Amino acid sequence: MTKTRRSFTDEFKREAVALLEGSGRPLEHVARELGLQASVLRNWQRVAQGDPPRSRSGAPAVSDMAKPDEQTAEIARLRRELERARQERDILKKAISIFSEAPR
Repeated sequence: MTKTRRSFTDEFKREAVALLEGSGRPLEHVARELGLQASVLRNWQRVAQGDPPRSRSGAPAVSDMAKPDEQTAEIARLRRELERARQERDILKKAISIFSEAPR
């Protein structure tokens, strides 16, 4: 069973945010009254305040991505970190095999 995604007009979004900000009630209560998830209303509020919208995973929108040279540096750092973690894992594996042997 698939669920259809609802869409709301910009006017509805603005009025919902205005209701939230003008009522002084908690976001969860206003969202419940409007039949929305609290996260949806929170995202609309962020957009109204000028913050970039968030994706479902919470990551910034694509336009906020790092520049290619920053990405290259980050990838190099992550590769070094991964190599170190692999070395540590191999050392621990060897230590486990040494300590798990039966005493002579």
